[in-house]
Amino acid sequence: MKSKQEPFKRKLSLIDVTFIGLGAMIGSSWMFAPQTAVQLAGPAALLSWVIAAIALGMLALVYAELGGALPSAGGFIRYPNYSHGDLVGFIISCMSFITYSVSASLEVVAIRTYLSAWWPSLGSHNPTVLGWLIQLFLLITFFLINYWSVNVFGKINSVVTIIKFAVPVLTIIVLLNYFTPSNFYVDGFLTNGFGGVESAIATAGIAYAFIGFQQTINFSAEAKNPGRTIPIATMLSIGLAGLLYFLLQFAYIGAIPGHLLENGWAGLSLGSPFADLTALLGLMWLMNLLMADAILSPGGAANVGFGATARIIYAWAKNKTFFKIFTNVDEKTGVPRVALWFTFILAVFWTLPFPSWEALVSVAASSAIMAFITGPISAAAFRITAPDLHRPFKLKGFAVIAPIAFIISSFIIYWSGWKTISWLFAFELFLFVAYIVVWKGKRKSQTILRKQMKTASWLVFYNVSMFILSWLGTFGGNGWILAPWDQIFVALLSVVTYYWGAKSAMPNPVFDTDHVHIVDKSDLSVSNRTT
Repeated sequence: MKSKQEPFKRKLSLIDVTFIGLGAMIGSSWMFAPQTAVQLAGPAALLSWVIAAIALGMLALVYAELGGALPSAGGFIRYPNYSHGDLVGFIISCMSFITYSVSASLEVVAIRTYLSAWWPSLGSHNPTVLGWLIQLFLLITFFLINYWSVNVFGKINSVVTIIKFAVPVLTIIVLLNYFTPSNFYVDGFLTNGFGGVESAIATAGIAYAFIGFQQTINFSAEAKNPGRTIPIATMLSIGLAGLLYFLLQFAYIGAIPGHLLENGWAGLSLGSPFADLTALLGLMWLMNLLMADAILSPGGAANVGFGATARIIYAWAKNKTFFKIFTNVDEKTGVPRVALWFTFILAVFWTLPFPSWEALVSVAASSAIMAFITGPISAAAFRITAPDLHRPFKLKGFAVIAPIAFIISSFIIYWSGWKTISWLFAFELFLFVAYIVVWKGKRKSQTILRKQMKTASWLVFYNVSMFILSWLGTFGGNGWILAPWDQIFVALLSVVTYYWGAKSAMPNPVFDTDHVHIVDKSDLSVSNRTT
């Protein structure tokens, strides 16, 4: 059976898609995360950036294979639905929905926070009413940019990304002139041990800084030659962002005046970290430039976040576990405008009741990593159930890289601590139960429900096990399982879950994108599965 293609316009070039990923990663994190990270880990925060870049880079490689083979708007929440069915797809869609809907709000909060240095009546940590109205104005602006067309969105984002990449590069160069090597020995390099390095990855905005790579996947349905464009753009964007963040952290640590470290790195507290630092160094011209970029950098990320959230909502509706109205796409512009309106409403909601950047980034990062971990399992499942799937980019070393990516992602979740994990996994288990209750309430086929519960069994096992390990472990738990045994158990749990998840996939995945070739094992014939 043949179907029409997804109603999106393939207008985004390799540069456009690369800058979409890079633009999403160079947002508010570069202005806040280096200080938050060094408070937790001391100078060893440098290691946090390296580990996070490698971990998310491995995860990105797996998703690059998926994005090239299955270019689909909002692909992140389509893949688990393709491989494991509606129940797993529904749970992951909900987690992704939280992450994406927060992103634009998080960035406008960052803009307002930095602007408060110029305009104190906006509120620094938490906004005033005037500060919230400024945030609302910014959200309306990004909504309109996305509303016009994907081509306008792509070109504007490319220009903005070039500019906002240049400002942190200039900041690095200037701050290196004030470099003080002795800063790297204040409280010792590993100030809080390796646990501080791990905590910084999960809670300081470091993991969040890199999850923007997902946007290259989410716009794959609108990319020219996605089989080539998506893998290259994904790795280019995460590589450039990783290098930039490492150098920013290095320069920030080296340039801090000694008198600010009298109480150690944990006592360092600058409201607008880089802007305040440059002011202390007498670099007023750079401070003013940073204040201007404080609008541009998170603004560009918010612009990408707006478009991506709309496509996630579209993808969720295409999975048939969300309202069908959100599958509507404007024929002229190729923009899912109904989903975009809903995105705008959500973005406004997340700025209530006037949250801080730190509060929002904790929500976004935790739910994002939980949603991402299904990627390696879906990709492994397709290697078994869809061996003839055309993969323009086929990841070499997949058998090693994919399980390691899953294990490291599990570590990042575990490092976020019991306080975060307790609500995260409790919420997922609630979604699992709610889906079953609603299904039975509608008196749908119990046979189908049992099959869905079987393909979701690994996810339930993973949630319950991680919940218990976190409660017993050393990251906010009661410490009954001491380090490093707690993380050894997390690794073992991840290995079991990875292979269980891959084996429990549907034997015949049902794709709804064009020209997807798989072997139909019921009759050993090659078929096209489309909507």
